[in-house]
Amino acid sequence: MDLAETGMDRAHQEDLQRLRGFRLMDDDFLTKCFEGDLACMELVLRIVMEMPDLRVHEVHTQVFVENLLNRSVRLDILATDSDGRKINVEIQRADRGAGRKRARYNSSMMDANLLRKGENFDELPETWVIFITEHDVMELGLPLYHIDRVIAETGGLFDDGTHILYVNGEYRDDSPVGKLMHDFSCTNPGDMYYGVLADRVRFFKESKEGVAIMCRVMEDMRNKTMKEAMRATALRMLSAGKYAYDEIAEISGLPLEEVLTLRENKTA
Repeated sequence: MDLAETGMDRAHQEDLQRLRGFRLMDDDFLTKCFEGDLACMELVLRIVMEMPDLRVHEVHTQVFVENLLNRSVRLDILATDSDGRKINVEIQRADRGAGRKRARYNSSMMDANLLRKGENFDELPETWVIFITEHDVMELGLPLYHIDRVIAETGGLFDDGTHILYVNGEYRDDSPVGKLMHDFSCTNPGDMYYGVLADRVRFFKESKEGVAIMCRVMEDMRNKTMKEAMRATALRMLSAGKYAYDEIAEISGLPLEEVLTLRENKTA
């Protein structure tokens, strides 16, 4: 066995070890588990939105919402229910990733892409931005935190159809939310309360097909990280202004054409 094969085998074993430790609270694992799976999404939304009759119509993961002039966003999950609600679900292990203005921006970006030219504003669907956070970011010990606009003078709801919801991933009790957050932190599907989630996790952790899918996902993640590091090296060398372009390509590992593209973008 040559060095390349040895390195590939070692990486594969490391991937299998990582896979055993994955939880639904890990966004890459969750988005793969929920990709196109209406039953899992329906269970989660029925519990956290407290709508037991909610029916999910479609689910998309890693949805890129483009803003041509300013910052674009990538949504972990975007679901549509049978009543036309648009529901963005984000998994956040780091508190700073679930900031209040991040929630506001996600909500605004969803709105900006929901009406076609000429459509009436009243046709905007109801939208939800739901953050499931590993820690209790509000620090009040509650399972759920509903954020809606209110009329300050009366305290009544403004009722514009936008909702932000934080789900406390630390919460544990025998309620549906407490059991759901327990399941989101499980590495072993045999320890989970909800069978529909356990079956999906078991597929990606224990079946030959599911494990192969997750190994490809982790390989793609490694390649993406490596490419980002190569680009960062090239950008630092371009900023230094003392390297020839072919030197930058050789040292960073990027093709010369990509180095030249980075230079043009940096200049622009």
